[in-house]
Amino acid sequence: MTEERTDEPRDRNNWAPNIERLRADGGVNVGGRRLTGPQQGFGPMWQKTYTVRIPGVEPERVISEWKANYGSFWPSHSRFNAPVAGIKPGEVGNITSMQVMSTGIMVLYTDETSFSFMTPEGHPFAGWITFSSYDDDGTVGQVQLVIRPSDPLWDVAFLFGAAKGEDLMWQHTLRALAAHFGVEAKPETTLVKVDKKRLWKNAGNITKNAAIGSAINVAKAPVRMLRRA
Repeated sequence: MTEERTDEPRDRNNWAPNIERLRADGGVNVGGRRLTGPQQGFGPMWQKTYTVRIPGVEPERVISEWKANYGSFWPSHSRFNAPVAGIKPGEVGNITSMQVMSTGIMVLYTDETSFSFMTPEGHPFAGWITFSSYDDDGTVGQVQLVIRPSDPLWDVAFLFGAAKGEDLMWQHTLRALAAHFGVEAKPETTLVKVDKKRLWKNAGNITKNAAIGSAINVAKAPVRMLRRA
């Protein structure tokens, strides 16, 4: 008896389908945007890794709870609106930061011990974020980013504090994740500059900058109200 062969990878259902542009109803600075990896960004490329120890909890349970309560672990100044279908491949989540700037993510991959997001054009950084849990003499929760600042404006913002703010956000997230399981822990941070070059061919990304787009959207709010009236 011969085994039936297929060219489809076994983890096909764990990955988002090929998407040229995010769906039109994806939200402000999300709908209609392309996804961006590090090579579509502008500034230096970083690999940022944040870890926290969560003893006594299985990695599968850490990821299950993380997916189900993802936004609740964020700092109060940022809000994540999870996809209605949950954190599943191809779904889009919206982000509001400082009550003004709007952007989002697409769920790129998910399995029992990890899930990954990818960013759209205009997001502060271009790249992906992977959330995982694994055993290393006890369970570890991890956030790892491989990113570049998206455009010259975000590059300057990262030089003058946004990069530190990004670190603080993920450290807060991991402390909150550990506290969810009754563990008080201090996250560890490892920052590696993978490529110091700036990709000047991508400087035009500034036309999709989410901060600029959000400001324009807020400025147009009175006009939209008048039209509805």
